[in-house]
Amino acid sequence: MGKRIYLDWNATTQLRPEARAAMIAAMDVVGNPSSVHGEGRAAKALVERSRLQVAGALGAEGADIVFTSGATEAAAMACAGRGLHCASVEHDAVAAWCDVDLGVEASGQVLVPEPALAAVQLANSETGVLQELPEGLAVSDLTQAFGKVPLAFNWLGCQMGLVSAHKLGGPKGIGALVLRRGLDFAPVLKGGGQEMGRRAGTENIIGMAGFGAAAEAAARDLADGVWEQVAELRNTLNQALSSQGFNTISVGNTSARLPNTLCLIAPHWKGETQVMAMDLAGFAVSAGSACSSGKVKASRTLKAMGFDEVLAGQAIRISLGPDNTEEEVLRFVEVWGREYRRILSRVA
Repeated sequence: MGKRIYLDWNATTQLRPEARAAMIAAMDVVGNPSSVHGEGRAAKALVERSRLQVAGALGAEGADIVFTSGATEAAAMACAGRGLHCASVEHDAVAAWCDVDLGVEASGQVLVPEPALAAVQLANSETGVLQELPEGLAVSDLTQAFGKVPLAFNWLGCQMGLVSAHKLGGPKGIGALVLRRGLDFAPVLKGGGQEMGRRAGTENIIGMAGFGAAAEAAARDLADGVWEQVAELRNTLNQALSSQGFNTISVGNTSARLPNTLCLIAPHWKGETQVMAMDLAGFAVSAGSACSSGKVKASRTLKAMGFDEVLAGQAIRISLGPDNTEEEVLRFVEVWGREYRRILSRVA
């Protein structure tokens, strides 16, 4: 087998060189950010620099960036005990704290009657469908959109946002809750009063440094049109798959989507079996959200969009990144098509 081809960027990305360098430098910062001596002030300066980098990349200048262990913790902080409502297209980290009762159109758009009591993601991790967020929304999961599409938290009209570093080239285990400045907020973790009293615990300055550097680099890539090139590659992938003549379904292709995401339903071929076959052939793809794959359940997102249990269980997600090439994409189509023909020959 030759070099493996990674097509699962929505699950996680490789660490950016800028993030790696920032993290290595942060390892030599000895002080505790809560200490008032010189070493402590140096550590605090690193934390605040990282906060400014994330805020700048996210278009959240003037908002409060509260660093967390990831978007899952940020979701718990934002949603727990607030009586919020969401749709079943939301990530489990959000749905776990909400009443999952909002309707979903066939296009993937969520119906939001009361924005102030709702949590709605900006982009779906499985289909890539982008939501039209209503003004006054309580919470939005920005994790998949951050770094891939132009956005500014200050323009979105939501009260709180969730982001994660490892989706845009930062380290795993660090994220943030973004709050409108002055928003009343009761902390979940109490103790030393770190993070402006919103989240106690000694700061993960190494992770913060990596997040800040990655966010800054991701913003540069976005401005330079890198993700427009990825969108062209995704379209090449979609067209190449369509030309195979199979009765496949490209989910969400009539909606605005993330530039890198293709959700493909292949009738008669279970999603998890597709993932295993492609893995053995040297390709990394997924059968849904990375946090739910392996549970061998039909996608809640696809079922909410109107697909039945069988079709919802026959989908894979192919998510591209700037490092992928046309040669890799066409190689995937060739191998996937060969395997699918073999599957269909058994059911003919």
